[in-house]
Amino acid sequence: MTRAAAIKHGYTSGARTLASRSVTGLTRTRVTPNALTTSGVLLCVAASVLVLFEGRNELLFYWLAAAVFVAGSLLDILDGALARAGGKTTPFGAFLDSTTDRVSEGFMLTAIAYILASHHRPVFAAVAMAAIAGSFLVSYTRAKAEAIGLRGDVGIGSRAERVVVITAGLVLAPWGVLPWSLVLLACTAWITVCQRVLHVRKQLMEASSE
Repeated sequence: MTRAAAIKHGYTSGARTLASRSVTGLTRTRVTPNALTTSGVLLCVAASVLVLFEGRNELLFYWLAAAVFVAGSLLDILDGALARAGGKTTPFGAFLDSTTDRVSEGFMLTAIAYILASHHRPVFAAVAMAAIAGSFLVSYTRAKAEAIGLRGDVGIGSRAERVVVITAGLVLAPWGVLPWSLVLLACTAWITVCQRVLHVRKQLMEASSE
């Protein structure tokens, strides 16, 4: 395991442990993982709508959008933790969780692209579209790899990293950072896609040589 992979594994495991402890009380309630998933995606969609009002007060609406987006993304973490802690994992729940992740990112990045286009910054609007395509492919390559019994969760730009980049971009948007956060997001997403393709190829080559 490389140093970068070890660091990523460390904070991923830590986040999952913290999430598991956070949902201990929820396991004794009627709250379901799917309810958390739905609430999370609705909050992320609401955050994308808030972005559209940035013209009225940049600091207020960008920061409010960032806060709501983080809240929705945290629910996305907690739904899986609740499912594991309460023994409520289901194939449909996993499918719904993965699907709503794409909805959340798609709405937010589309809203940001619209704002950039309305500010006459078409290049960065195109970068936002590239970031959407890249983030969708990150998920797709993992799903296809796992469908054929291989690992596809490698790379530098998974869901958690993308949430951090988007949130940072929103928080720092009043100072012109948002377009450049999209550049970072698009680059890391497409690099991750390449990493996963190469990793799957490596696994297949190793399997065929045995």
